[in-house]
Amino acid sequence: MAEFKRPRLGVNVDHVATLRQARGTIYPDPVSAAAVAELAGADQITVHLREDRRHIQDRDVDLLRQTVTTKLNLEMGATQEMAAIALRVRPDMITLVPEKREERTTEGGLDIVGNQQALKAYIEGLRASGAMISLFIDPNAQQVQASLDVGADIIELHTGDYCETAAGFDSSRSHAEHVELELEKLVDMTALGASLGLIVAAGHGLDYKNVLAVAGIAQIEEFNIGHSIIARSVFVGLDQAVREMITALELGRTYGS
Repeated sequence: MAEFKRPRLGVNVDHVATLRQARGTIYPDPVSAAAVAELAGADQITVHLREDRRHIQDRDVDLLRQTVTTKLNLEMGATQEMAAIALRVRPDMITLVPEKREERTTEGGLDIVGNQQALKAYIEGLRASGAMISLFIDPNAQQVQASLDVGADIIELHTGDYCETAAGFDSSRSHAEHVELELEKLVDMTALGASLGLIVAAGHGLDYKNVLAVAGIAQIEEFNIGHSIIARSVFVGLDQAVREMITALELGRTYGS
């Protein structure tokens, strides 16, 4: 009998920094939070260094590179400033994401199809960092294929549409069908990505309930989850919040297999 293997969990500690920046204090420290998350079983620490530095700061990235004992995933926009930082810090993974100053959080996937030439050159420039390159994309066949064409190692499927649909309170058949349709997109694009030799990850908007169905997609190897874990930690502590998410991933993978 094959050994059961749960998907990897990347804990995003951005919103620990959000709390700190809200009052301009030195606490809570996302670097300390990352250590707690790792001790609780996280397989990776994820941070998004935004252009406007609204939460994670350069100092955080530098210290995390020195202290993270699992893997460090640096989310960033495809800018020259961020490329220089990535080449200096040398994270284990770089995830390129779209970024707009006015957005509250990332609103969708990166448009690889419309920017193939520029992204291919940009990714080539990042190779000197030694990092695996991941692209955060919508679950769309053209975007998956284009990700391979520009040289990505990993695709992270944007689960926001699925999560927003699943959060609806309408229990009618049409709503259930809509949720199933969004889930089928994730299933199909995961299969396509894996068939092309890409590692498939998923993230955005996932919580302890809606993650169960997505974790059941066997070819998704990794989840990057932040807001729901940090929100849960307010009530039960970060160690317990991380452990509960790991349990949710295990349950979803068990029932989906």
